[in-house]
Amino acid sequence: MNALLIVIYVVFAVAALLTLVRIVIGPSILDRAVASDVLLTEVMCVLGAEMAINQHTRTLPVLLIIAAVGVFGSISIARFVARKDNAPG
Repeated sequence: MNALLIVIYVVFAVAALLTLVRIVIGPSILDRAVASDVLLTEVMCVLGAEMAINQHTRTLPVLLIIAAVGVFGSISIARFVARKDNAPG
């Protein structure tokens, strides 16, 4: 296995673990939303790095689906928080 590939996997694994910690401890829903966006971005970066290293484009549809889920998830959370902030009471 390539040494660069090992370094890439270790760096992204540490980043993913730290992101999961932020998702679990919060403290607010916006912190969790940003952390989940970061986690999706990390997954996309790992898939992109794997595609570049192995010189293929087979996982490109997966990248597009992950990006769409991230965008729609962010929009949904933003609308939920905006509606919650505008609620009387």
